Amino acid sequence: MSHLFEPLRIRGVEFPHRILVSPMCQYSCHDGLANEWHLVHLGSRAVGRAAAVLVEATGVTPDGRISPEDMGLWSDAHAEALRPIFAFIAKQGSVPGIQLAHAGRKASTAAPFKGGKPISREQGGWTPILAPSAIPFADGYQVPRAMTTQEIAAVVQEFAAAAARARDAGAKLVEIHAAHGYLLHSFLSPLSNQRTDSYGGSFANRTRMLCGVVAAVRKVWPEEYPLFARISATDWMEGGWTVEESVALTKLLHPMGVDLIDCSSGGNIHHAKIPVGPGYQAPFAEQIRREAGVLTGAVGMITEPVQADQIIRDGQADVVILARQFLRDPYWPLIAARVLGHDIKWPEQYERAKIK
Repeated sequence: MSHLFEPLRIRGVEFPHRILVSPMCQYSCHDGLANEWHLVHLGSRAVGRAAAVLVEATGVTPDGRISPEDMGLWSDAHAEALRPIFAFIAKQGSVPGIQLAHAGRKASTAAPFKGGKPISREQGGWTPILAPSAIPFADGYQVPRAMTTQEIAAVVQEFAAAAARARDAGAKLVEIHAAHGYLLHSFLSPLSNQRTDSYGGSFANRTRMLCGVVAAVRKVWPEEYPLFARISATDWMEGGWTVEESVALTKLLHPMGVDLIDCSSGGNIHHAKIPVGPGYQAPFAEQIRREAGVLTGAVGMITEPVQADQIIRDGQADVVILARQFLRDPYWPLIAARVLGHDIKWPEQYERAKIK
């Protein structure tokens, strides 16, 4: 029986335990470049001994950002800005990682603390925004432009180019963001994808772009490094993407080189009713893990050490991927280890504060 502080090896990378820092947008970049905020924010979670620290959803193109303040990785300058961050994370014994993303029809919006609404060019936004079909995310959002097959192929290659830059900058883990209503998820769901060509209609067609991204990324991403994919296991809407389709998708992606499915949900339909509660998405991780035979990560309102440990012990998931709890407490793994009776090495600089 595995437990929260048991090491986990994926390909050639050793995770010292099962607690990972989820990618969390900071809305603090200028022109997509990482800065001192990101070094301190991400570095402090590594000091807190997270097993892996993932950089926020990072746009593979300028128009693939959620907001003008989002992280980007569309040039070598962006990679150089990330290099010292990855190096510091690794020096603390954590695995440095990054989530690669394209916001699709949810792009060109303000940061949440600036209202979170769609913004115009005059406000720093951009047009057009791209999607599988010309269906806006919600009232007041731009009507996206349905992508041509040439544009789809170009974005697929941008994911690969960003992965190569992440590799060269020192990342050892890449996660492809195919959740929360962003571009790749919007291709998966029949509620947002109403195309009639080879990228729409059937399950095989709706999964084609994501499969193309995985194949392209795996060509440049080192064989010894893990590749994760974050998916929304369900749209929480009748006629939308389902957990059964998520299982089928996982069975496609695993042989292509995806090592772990990060199991979130929702985000594609703005009025979906989601029964949020402690650990509410862990059952999706459990079902996908059981039926597809693939490593999974559980996310969503995991806040207590005993709760996280039970998810691992019960076989619901292989890792827990925490977001808001790490914003509240960047040293959560150190405290969780004490609560659960495990001894992990504290930073030497903090050793005198360790509770015996």
